[in-house]
Amino acid sequence: MQDLDFSGKTVLVTGGGAGIGRAIAEAFAARGAALVVAEIDSQRCSELEAVLAQQGVDALVSCTDVCDSAAVNTLMQQVQERFGGLDVLVNNVGDFLGIIKPFAACTDEDLERLYAVNLRHIFTVTRAAIPLLQARGKGGSIISISSIEAFRGIPMVTTYCAFKHAITGFTRSLALELGPDGIRVNAIAPETTETAQVRPSELIAPEHQAHIRRWIPLERFGTPEDAAGCALFLASELSAWVTGTTINLDGGALAAAGWYRDPNDLWTNVPVVTGNGFNF
Repeated sequence: MQDLDFSGKTVLVTGGGAGIGRAIAEAFAARGAALVVAEIDSQRCSELEAVLAQQGVDALVSCTDVCDSAAVNTLMQQVQERFGGLDVLVNNVGDFLGIIKPFAACTDEDLERLYAVNLRHIFTVTRAAIPLLQARGKGGSIISISSIEAFRGIPMVTTYCAFKHAITGFTRSLALELGPDGIRVNAIAPETTETAQVRPSELIAPEHQAHIRRWIPLERFGTPEDAAGCALFLASELSAWVTGTTINLDGGALAAAGWYRDPNDLWTNVPVVTGNGFNF
């Protein structure tokens, strides 16, 4: 579709070396965009750079820690010098697996790390990118990858959940500020997605795989390509009147979701049950 032609556009994806970020970066590149990728892992940078070069994509792949304000400012200067502005920003970086514990057991260092990787860098990168988006005139798009946990509670990762809720408020409020500039601000909130970071296909025991269709209305977990499709939509003219909103990319899970304790008194949102869970 012509609406998904990003020729002449410059797109920046943070954490674009793997998983959801990689799928988003490749989706934009396949549709003609010039690409900027900020990735902290040097090996991923080298691999992605080689792939994009082979495909003839105009790309700047930067080994950048987006939690470092100075590094972010340096990257934005490089983007300005090479591309003269920015059309789409995708804030993809985020992580919670490193710190899973009761909130009362979290140290100040834990809280700071989670804040930096899940929220503060979105503030830092977005603030630095706004002048580059404004330089292009109306039509810019800012997209932040959030989580289904932005719309429900989750035990043992309370702070992570709070930061994802904050992205919702940030998205709505910034959309109001940047509306007059013609820059739209939206978010994507995925349910569990099959990536190197989280592999539900491996975490769920083989004898329970058949239960997946009972847990999620569309009967499967997400893929990085699902997120890429949402990002393309939110960055394109197909969503020209969409701003300040979040797409729940969850296969209907939020509509059906609830957290439960299993027989071992452990929390789960994928309970293993027979029948319908009631004594009917």
